[in-house]
Amino acid sequence: VRCAERCRFCANQRFAWARVIDFKHLPPYPSIMRGGCLFVSHGGGPMPLLGDLSHASMVKFLRAHEYRPSAVLLISAHWQTTVPTLTSGARPQLIYDYGGFPPKSYQYTYAASGDPALAKRAAALLQAAGIAARLDESRGWDHGVFVPMMLMFPKADIPIVCLSLLTNADPAKHFELGRALRPLRDEGVLILGSGSSYHNMGGFFGGVANCVIKFRGHPTHWLISTQVANAAEASAAFDAYLTTACAAPAAERRKLLVDWERAPCARACHPPGGEEHLLPLHVVAGAAFDDESGTKLWTEPDFFGRVTMSSWGFSV
Repeated sequence: VRCAERCRFCANQRFAWARVIDFKHLPPYPSIMRGGCLFVSHGGGPMPLLGDLSHASMVKFLRAHEYRPSAVLLISAHWQTTVPTLTSGARPQLIYDYGGFPPKSYQYTYAASGDPALAKRAAALLQAAGIAARLDESRGWDHGVFVPMMLMFPKADIPIVCLSLLTNADPAKHFELGRALRPLRDEGVLILGSGSSYHNMGGFFGGVANCVIKFRGHPTHWLISTQVANAAEASAAFDAYLTTACAAPAAERRKLLVDWERAPCARACHPPGGEEHLLPLHVVAGAAFDDESGTKLWTEPDFFGRVTMSSWGFSV
């Protein structure tokens, strides 16, 4: 296939399908292209690495990328702090933050380096935006980091810095984290959110997603509602909302994602206290430029035999 013009995911975000595209037919661009902006669902614990059949299409999607950023700034669902914190160690260790899996899943290694300079640069950008930030030299990489990285960059030759989520789970504040970090993309850094578009354990394993919802019906009163939904129907409805939100113009995109709790079956997909798997998407969407829109890059409508799971990327 001869490319006469730059396409959505190879020239702008450098998602390079090298076996298909003849790059000498692309027009010239600066040596440092804008880094990617991507949210991926990372699956259950180490299961993508263990050959679990329910994760097969996810694994295929993650392995398909031949995109090589200058570095990765990764937001994992499995690290939350009161103040945004960045890993600043040169050689972070792996954290096996799961249980009940085969012995080999506690012996994985991933030799990618950290990037202390990038961590300091990211912290400075956050502080310049009026957001407090800390560095943590001792924090390792949880499975929300090393599982997708082992699949996307198996040679472990791309440096990684991780950014924590906030314990307050405020979607607007997470959106602003991404906005403050936008300039890193112009330095070739991939902003990668690692979570899950659906994360209700009852829905995964029981097929019915039950949750109690608290919402403010009056400035001084909380109202209680119970939401019961078939997991397949709930996940499909919420997935459609996220897809529409990501594809919307910048201002509307922000509003729809910040108000995600108003979406169909939102709390049946991410119960109260379990928003951490969705919030990396807010950081990634915040890092998208105003002229970019979100596209669904991967979806599995039968994940674990019953729910819809997806990943999105943002580009011009």
